[in-house]
Amino acid sequence: MINSLMQSFLGFNGLNDAAFKFVNSIASMPLNQIMYYMAESFFVVLPLIAIYLFLKKDKNVYSFVFAMVVLYAVGTIIKDIIMEPRPCNVTELEWINHFYCEGGYSFPSNHATVLTGLAIFTKNKKVLTGFYIIWLVILLFGRVYLGQHYLTDVIAGIIISIAVSLVIYKYKDIVNKIGDALVKNIFGRIFKF
Repeated sequence: MINSLMQSFLGFNGLNDAAFKFVNSIASMPLNQIMYYMAESFFVVLPLIAIYLFLKKDKNVYSFVFAMVVLYAVGTIIKDIIMEPRPCNVTELEWINHFYCEGGYSFPSNHATVLTGLAIFTKNKKVLTGFYIIWLVILLFGRVYLGQHYLTDVIAGIIISIAVSLVIYKYKDIVNKIGDALVKNIFGRIFKF
């Protein structure tokens, strides 16, 4: 409700409508499937990145995981305060492409909020960061394509993610030191590292 009022007041409804009209013009069942699996791929991609960073002995693995948890909490808290319904649940938007409709709220996109800023923690690994950004852009496009989010939800999520991630990155050395100590104390005795 609040987001709808803000969008109307700021003139973003035209931007969101244009985005939905564009995705409708390219919608197809195979693309629906691809975008659905892209949205779910973070369950595999994020753990693989964390494992990769850990195996490469990149201390940013700890700030990466910490940022992921903090960003998820921030996005969820904002969603629970704003309580904006997903576009696929709005009867006036039945005309948009939606292959399926998730529960929960729309604003901000948690995919954008959680995933965007994490690229900061992989910046020392150029190839990884490049692939990550390509994957991220496709995934975030898919959130609008599938009618799960307004384009403004994704944009807000990106802004929130970058702002929060920059703060965490500023203190990454402290987070990494604490994370490293915890892992060594908890798992070091078991795995002898």
